[in-house]
Order: sequence, then C-alpha cells, then structure tokens
Amino acid sequence: MRATMLLLLLAAATLPSAAQNLAIDAEVIHTMAGKTIRNGVILIKDGKIIRVGPESETPAPAGTPRLTAKVVTPGLIDAHSVVGLAGYLNQPHDQDQLEKSAAIQPELRAIDSYNAREFLVGWLRGFGVTTIHTGHGPGALVSGQTMIAKTSGDTIDESVVVPSAMIAANLGEDAFAENGKSPGTRAKELALLRQALLDAQEYRTKISSAAADKKPSRDLRKEAFVTVLERATPLMITVNRAQDIVSALRLANEFDIRVVLDGCADAHLVVDEIAAARVPVIVHPTMARPFGEDENLTLENAAILERAGIPTALQSGYEGYVPKTRVVLLEAAMAAANGLSFDEALGMITVDAAKILGVSDRVGSIEPGKDADLALFDGDPFEYTTHITGVVINGKVVSEEVR
Repeated sequence: MRATMLLLLLAAATLPSAAQNLAIDAEVIHTMAGKTIRNGVILIKDGKIIRVGPESETPAPAGTPRLTAKVVTPGLIDAHSVVGLAGYLNQPHDQDQLEKSAAIQPELRAIDSYNAREFLVGWLRGFGVTTIHTGHGPGALVSGQTMIAKTSGDTIDESVVVPSAMIAANLGEDAFAENGKSPGTRAKELALLRQALLDAQEYRTKISSAAADKKPSRDLRKEAFVTVLERATPLMITVNRAQDIVSALRLANEFDIRVVLDGCADAHLVVDEIAAARVPVIVHPTMARPFGEDENLTLENAAILERAGIPTALQSGYEGYVPKTRVVLLEAAMAAANGLSFDEALGMITVDAAKILGVSDRVGSIEPGKDADLALFDGDPFEYTTHITGVVINGKVVSEEVR
C-alpha cells in the first residue's frame, strides 16, 4: 500500500507546479462537513475541491492522476503559532516573534517578519498542517499583529491567506517588563491597555471630524487599535490565570470589542464566565508543561470547554526552546484521549479552528468550493502507529514523505 502510494505521489509530482487536477481515493474521508464517507473519492480541479462522494457516484475524468490513501482529512490548522517568525535554530537572527523595545506595539506586522522558507514551516507541513495562524508571541503587553498563511510557497506573497488577522496581547506574568520597567503589575497592564484604547477612540474621532486639510498625522499604533474598536480585528489575549481571564472578559465588555482568548490554562475554573461572554478560546497545547501560570492546567481542558458550548480550537503555542514548535495533530490525539470524541478533536484542528480564524469559507472541511488542502494517512490519524503519507495544498502535492 505504502509503495503504491509513493509511486502515485511521484507521478502526480511530475505535473506542473501550479494547482493539479487530481482524484484521491480513500477508504475513509472525514469531510468535517457532514457524515464520514466510506470508499470515497475527492475530485480536485484548479486548486479547489469540485466534488466529494462515494466511489460509485464520483467518477473522475479519464486521464486524471489518482492518489490512494486509507484515511483523508482536511488539511490541519494550527490555530496559534509563532512558526515563521521563530526559527528552529533558536538564535537571535531567526527569532523575530518579539520586539522588546516597548510594551505596546500593535503596529508590528507579522508579514514583515514571516519567513516562508523557515525549516519549521516545512516540518509542520509534513505532518499535515496546511494552514497556520502565526505572528508575534508572548513577552509584551501587545506584541504585534498575527497573520494566516498556508505552509506552502517560497515567499510571503505565495503563502499569505490573511495578512492581518488579529492583534496579539498578553496578560499576566508573560507581559511583565523586566528591570523595573512598566508594566510590572496586573493593574498596570490593564491601565495601559485601557489608555491605548481610549487614545485610539480619540484619534478616530479627530480623523472623522477634522477637515481634509487638518487631519492629524497618521499614527500606525492608534490605527491598529482603531480596527479593534471597530470590531474589524479581534484582540487575541494570551492569558492563563483565572483572574486574568476574567480581566480580559471585562475589558472586552467595557469597550465592546471582539476578543479571542488564547492559552487559558485556568479556563476550566471560570468556564461559566467564558460561556456567558460568548468568546472563543484557542486552548493551550494539551501536553503543555504544568508549571508557573500553567500550574492548574488539565488534559481535559478542551473537553470541558466543548461541553460548555464554547467555540474551541487547539494550537501549538509558543516554545522557548528547540525545536520551537509542537504538532497540533499530536495535541489533538491527546485531547481525544482526555474527554473529546474523535470528531470533536479533529474539528478543533480543522473546521472549528477555521471558524474561529474567520477562514472557514476556504479551509477546514472537504466540500466543493473549498481549497484543496488535504492530509493523507495510512490509518487512524490519532493512532501512534499511523503515518502521514501525503499532503496536498491548493491542489498541489507538497509532501510525499512518510512520517
């Protein structure tokens, strides 16, 4: 089976580098858009899925290259990462996820630092991760903007899906400044954030009311926060302690802004408050180490949020050591062993993640009109002995390595 798969992938790889027309035969297709399909076929044309269904009802045009797999899922989505800004060498020259010169810098754009050729991008791609939400990481009160990219392409222009997705903020110890600088307490963090949002409100008023020849000079920092105030851009707040989660919810309510909670090790302690606020959560990696602000985490965190009806996705998060990233496939497998069903766990790294990130019109499920992003397996994706046997992004076979 594996040898046959490799030959088929190699044959497909001889097609032009543009999107390929393909037919993928699979014993099991987890569409995440309806029922699982047994002995099914996925038809791809010009980088898009054009049809998916049982083999008897989904004939492929004559001459279409065919791939074969036991199991196919949508391409996996890492709902929060720093890959592409944080490199695998863990050296100053490839660590662009944090600018330490100021506490608040929402004007910093992930697309200006993202390295599409970074080794870790390819590493994740080889494990079926086809879309990543990445950008500036923890370590500052507001560290910068995030972006959404495909894990293919040699340049940012080839990879980018959403150039400015969210603004990354942090509450708690991760946002404390060093050497006695501000902020040094939780109260100072919230005061600085409030003031930044109030300044942006005033800036917006001046821009809208001033005559054309008397408008204030552009301020990139305030402009970024204006998009938050106008609910065009969510404020993603990485937060773990229960008290900080509640503070983040209070800030969202005070300014009527869209907030996405990130990390949330203590979410199970304030699950009712999160549910009442109706905000999504990109929960910390299931296998994160329980110390410091993560000391109260539980392997059942994702399941607890799911049972409460809270939109939830999984992430690889930020790692301060080599190799700088986790693989969401493995995190989801662990979550499935700790309270989530198979479909719930797979959803948190496919369709549910796509909905939270606002890209479900393109990715996250296998259905006509969606980007042809697919992960191919030789068994149950969450089984330890299963291998990734192929990856397709935008209709192109981008990995044929068996992992």
